Amino acid sequence: MADRRVDPLTGHEVWVVGSRQARPNLPSTGCPFCPGGIEAPEDYDVRWFRNRWPAMPDNRCEVVLYTPDHDATFASLGVAGARKVVDLWAERTAELGARDDVAYVLVFENRGADVGATIPHPHGQIYAYDEVPRLVLAERDVMLDPIDDRLVTSADGWRAWVPSASMWPIAVLCAPDEPVPDLPSLDDRGRNGLAALLVDVFDRLDRLYDRPLPYMLWFRQRPTDGRPWDARLAVHVVSPWRSDGVQRFMAAAEQAAGVYFNPVIPEVLAEQLRALA
Repeated sequence: MADRRVDPLTGHEVWVVGSRQARPNLPSTGCPFCPGGIEAPEDYDVRWFRNRWPAMPDNRCEVVLYTPDHDATFASLGVAGARKVVDLWAERTAELGARDDVAYVLVFENRGADVGATIPHPHGQIYAYDEVPRLVLAERDVMLDPIDDRLVTSADGWRAWVPSASMWPIAVLCAPDEPVPDLPSLDDRGRNGLAALLVDVFDRLDRLYDRPLPYMLWFRQRPTDGRPWDARLAVHVVSPWRSDGVQRFMAAAEQAAGVYFNPVIPEVLAEQLRALA
């Protein structure tokens, strides 16, 4: 059972989900996401399934497997492999978003123990909310900031750059050159461009410190509650590392005031990532 509450001090929505305390932190025997595992009994290219330990009820939480290769990275999928993941993201967004009880579909990934991932097999997740989250509403009218000297790379119809004032030490923002509201609306060229851009960006990030970088990824896209939203698809990638293996922790003053202090200069990060072409 999940109990949805609102923090009276901050207005933040909080789901109290006691059942998730019982979920295994690490697989006890083998990888459940490899072919033959409990979540993938047969071979596959990409695969989705309902989360056994959902954060919300009513089949709102799904897992997306990017590849059967346990040791792969997103970059190692190549453009063809990444395109299969993009197609599955779009397919599940459309399927979940068509439900009358779903107002917003969030596609996201946590990669690495430093951001809470418990299984290293390449995978992401999808949450289908019954209301549009407050942060999504707050961001809906925000324009993407100018790129200038913070451009990292580009692909066919897409660009990636370092945001000018992220609270995270490492942050990359990706968006199509021409506004597109959501993943299902991407045409063939748009999906190929997104796949190529993500492969390029993640390759650079993994070579930044010559080892896999822990990161969080999420998509901003149009809500599915039926209202006429003026939304623009964007991809956020952030990491808590402020240097090689050194994690930046959010301090009490930052949590208390909502004012953040980033030790990494965005323009310098962008220059470092550009040099890793």
